[in-house]
Amino acid sequence: MNGASREALSAARESLDALTDNTSADAAKLAGELAAVTALLDREVSLRRVLTDPAQSGDAKAELAGRLLNGQVGGETVDLVSGAVRSRWSRSRDLVDALEELANTADLTAAQRADVLDDVENELFRFGRIVDANPQLRSALTDKSATSAARAELVRSLLEGRANPATERLVGRLVSAPRGRSLEQGIDSLSKLAAARRDRMVAVVTSAVPLSDAQKQRLGTGLARLYGREMHLNLEVDPTVIGGISVRVGDEVINGTIADRLDEAKRRLAG
Repeated sequence: MNGASREALSAARESLDALTDNTSADAAKLAGELAAVTALLDREVSLRRVLTDPAQSGDAKAELAGRLLNGQVGGETVDLVSGAVRSRWSRSRDLVDALEELANTADLTAAQRADVLDDVENELFRFGRIVDANPQLRSALTDKSATSAARAELVRSLLEGRANPATERLVGRLVSAPRGRSLEQGIDSLSKLAAARRDRMVAVVTSAVPLSDAQKQRLGTGLARLYGREMHLNLEVDPTVIGGISVRVGDEVINGTIADRLDEAKRRLAG
């Protein structure tokens, strides 16, 4: 997002945080209602254009949102959406993106309150890896000829009883309404959003053998010191690395594997 939309999103995040800091707020219910509003505005192009029309006053747009949503969703959701439409958005679609993020953040907040946020982060990561390794599954989850309900039902059949309900909801919404993103991009965005709940970065760590608890602790501490932020480790085991570890943080890769050093030696000999 650029300019006005970035400022509007920041304000919407602050409003959500202020609301969910109150433990009486039902974050999971809030997530579901925000997701429903997201789906409505994603579908009704003319409505979202009216709600982001810079020629209309913020109060007029908030009043319209209230009339549409009162009685359909809870008052907290109405307040959040009304506050969002009062802001100025660079593009009408940015409003929908923001509400989708708020819905996902609310679900992650519910997971954090239940002390299962780490589980949700790990489940999102593992689900992404399973999809990467199974082209047939990926094809079924992204099949545009299937209805949104059918794709969501497939996610439910895969995850129900095997993953946290928050994970199932997050993945189900992504698969049923990808909104122009690839499945991989969507999973990555959800993982980053989960990490941001504790101001953490995500490091994908690949090793030849599983790391011990002590090794994970030392690695996490070292990466946190290097990047200046708490680090969540997503761990993979890949015997082809032949010892050592490879760490990817965002677009940056730190290679310390024997295989990598052998490849480097070969390149130097070839040169």
